[in-house]
Amino acid sequence: MAIVGAGPGLGAAVAHRFGREGFAVALVARDRERLDAIVGELADGGVTARGFVADVRRPEELTAALGAAASALGTVEVLQYSPVPHRDFMRPVLDTGHRDLIGPIEFSVYGPVAAVQQVLPGMRRLGRGTILFVNGGTAAVPRPERAGTSIAFAAESAYGHLLHDRLAGEGIHVAQLVIPGAIVAGHARKDPAALAETLWRLHRERRGYRHYADDLDS
Repeated sequence: MAIVGAGPGLGAAVAHRFGREGFAVALVARDRERLDAIVGELADGGVTARGFVADVRRPEELTAALGAAASALGTVEVLQYSPVPHRDFMRPVLDTGHRDLIGPIEFSVYGPVAAVQQVLPGMRRLGRGTILFVNGGTAAVPRPERAGTSIAFAAESAYGHLLHDRLAGEGIHVAQLVIPGAIVAGHARKDPAALAETLWRLHRERRGYRHYADDLDS
């Protein structure tokens, strides 16, 4: 599998969960040092993993990283797109100009489209696959103080839903997990390990498109 936006919280937890099931894991992020640390931790737990450096706002880097991951670890059967948005994407709507939306759209639309287009041919050759989009609560309920993510997550959500409807007949399941609020260590539903279990369940059960990690007002 490949985790785009892999970090020491959710990304590492998902890598552990899928790794326990025998998946080799490609971790894609910007920070080589952080990637190496996660790969080392996974290796200590018996999980095969490698890190690949790419910025999701640079589609050529992202597609190259996923291509290298497939060459090194095998066809990407599961893709998770879950990078954490930049704080400067979250401006109030009346303070958001058209140029302020470039970053969010690159991050949440161009990035996912590039990633999916890179891995989809391999999934089709396998005759199976799973694509998981992980978003914050503004994907479901737009917030006027977080205009960038509200607008870009809505577009990402629509793209994922279109893929869900189009690819289901090919054995490729597309799902979105909306995580309201912050990921919280020790939380019954939003601890990284609990979220990783939820994502594993979405991969296995293959039911519906949008799912919620917790209540939207949490």
